[in-house]
Amino acid sequence: MSRLVLPLLLSLSSPAWAMEFPAPVTDADYRATDPAQVEMGRLLFWDGVLSGNRNISCGTCHHPSFGTGDGLSLGMGEGGRGLGPDRAVDPANPPEERIPRNAPALWNLGASEFTVLFHDGRIERTEDGLRTPMGPEMVEGFDTLLSAQTMFPVLSADEMAGHYSENDVARAVRQGLITGEDGAWEVLAARVRAIPEYATLWERAFPGDDRLDFTDISDAIAAFVEHEWRSDTSPFDAWLRGEGDLPVEALQGVELFYGAAGCAACHAGPFQTDHGFHAMGQPQLGPGKRARFETHARDDGRFRVTGEEGDRFAFRTPSLRNVTETGPWGHAGAYSDLRAFLRDHAAPRAALGRYRRDATLPEMEAEDWTVMEDAEQVAALAAAVRGPDRVLTEAEVSNLMAFLESLRDEAALAGRLGIPETVPSGLRVDR
Repeated sequence: MSRLVLPLLLSLSSPAWAMEFPAPVTDADYRATDPAQVEMGRLLFWDGVLSGNRNISCGTCHHPSFGTGDGLSLGMGEGGRGLGPDRAVDPANPPEERIPRNAPALWNLGASEFTVLFHDGRIERTEDGLRTPMGPEMVEGFDTLLSAQTMFPVLSADEMAGHYSENDVARAVRQGLITGEDGAWEVLAARVRAIPEYATLWERAFPGDDRLDFTDISDAIAAFVEHEWRSDTSPFDAWLRGEGDLPVEALQGVELFYGAAGCAACHAGPFQTDHGFHAMGQPQLGPGKRARFETHARDDGRFRVTGEEGDRFAFRTPSLRNVTETGPWGHAGAYSDLRAFLRDHAAPRAALGRYRRDATLPEMEAEDWTVMEDAEQVAALAAAVRGPDRVLTEAEVSNLMAFLESLRDEAALAGRLGIPETVPSGLRVDR
């Protein structure tokens, strides 16, 4: 990847220096989007018609008020009421368990460099096409990796599908019927086809198609996400382009991030991610990731995809765009305080031993701390970490925080199109 070398301002207390920075982001870094697909996708993104019980939209767990996340350590889809940190268990229909990983932010997913998605990278674009755990026949017809990603939340009982016998989508999923005329995707597509406004939007967005199907729905939602949450107009972007200044404290944070603290070894490139997988000793909470026949509560991360022992407890490096708004932080949202996260992330082995429960979790009957209460499992997390612990001073943490604040993009956080007042189904919009 091309890079641009820029000198730091001489006003720093340290001597003049220069180092390698990412090149400024340009239009060429992104895929083009079709305005008609974006228009259709915007309404679908906010429409609960795509959930089994018609009560949850994509925007419920990926809301701009929470940095395109949900403000929770571990989300609560089906079985929850309310929005963000105020979301609570619906006593009339409680969830079976928490969603096992933190809801990822949606920034810049239209950039061509994003070739793996989810915390474990289980969906990936390769030279041979799209790869998912569901096999090659399950990715036919999806235009992009992001489009294919939408197949998962609508099939998850605890995210959007609902639980067995509650609705036609959940029943299809439990019977293993995903594709085909009786499959869950067709059930959802039929719902959308039956709404005249969506039929009209589809004709404009997909001219020449013979039938509105689930892949069209996915392609439209992906186009909207790519358009709505492009973020490259932060103060740091302006500084890279030579069009603005950063405060001295933020510049000192830049020096640390791209220099002595070594953050850019993983948080590299224009979006501060190498898209790689690293074991960083993050505390684990919640139900973990496991097959139905397993009883443990740990999350093995990338290992579940590759089977390679070196990938155990490794998770994808997240982009840091608007990171001050995307908390709680960590693959399981173990930290609700970003300063504490930075301090512990730099010295993870020591941090695991002193971690205090800093999660944001709706109250429910759940065994959330099984892993962290097991000394052997905590030791295994620490043993998987590579590289030395680096103890940050409070001044260094403040400088890094100032740099991360410079990645905050006010225009992107507001959204380009915003939340619609209504959706074609007539269902409630999470505002």
